[in-house]
Parts: sequence; C-alpha cells; structure tokens
Amino acid sequence: MRTLCASTLVGEFLVIGFASLVAVRLGELPAGTVWAVGGTAMALCLLLCGMLGRPGALQLGWALQAGLIASGFVVPAMFFLGALFAGLWWASIHFGRVIDEAKTRRAAGAGAA
Repeated sequence: MRTLCASTLVGEFLVIGFASLVAVRLGELPAGTVWAVGGTAMALCLLLCGMLGRPGALQLGWALQAGLIASGFVVPAMFFLGALFAGLWWASIHFGRVIDEAKTRRAAGAGAA
C-alpha cells in the first residue's frame, strides 16, 4: 500500500507545482500567497510519503485530497484533477491493502511449506 500511495503523492506534488504556476500566471492572488499555500501542500505530499506507515497518515492524505479539490476555486481545472487524484488515493489504499494481504498469505503459505 505504501508504494501505491507514495506514487500518488509524488504525482500530486508535480500537479500542485504546475497548478501553482498557473495560479501565479492568472494573477488573481499575490504570488507569495500562492507559493506559500502551494509550497506547503507540496511539502505535505513529500512528508506524507515518509509517514505512510504511521497512524493518521491516510487521514491526512484525505485532507490533502479535499484541499486539492478546493483549489479548483483558484484554478478551475483543479476540480477535475483533484477529483481524479482523490480517486487515485482511494484506489491506492484499497488495492494496496489487497496486495498486502495477498503477500501476507503467500508468505504464510511459503513458511508452512
């Protein structure tokens, strides 16, 4: 699960960076504000990559997904991209757990043989 979730977070890191560039170009908000919020979100993505095994990391990831969707009020394309990454986040958690359970069963089977 950690590998899939970390991959999603790295993708989000890039998307947030590019969305911040678009938001600065639109000029509706001061560049300092855009980079403070965008930079914090980018740092959170990287921090979460290292925290994925700890309690509360997945919930913090969901909060990041909500923030990504809400950023659509500044860059409208982020409504779509935020929803897309929320779906990827769900899939990373769901299928990551399925893969982890299969690995555990395989290891138990190999240990019994």
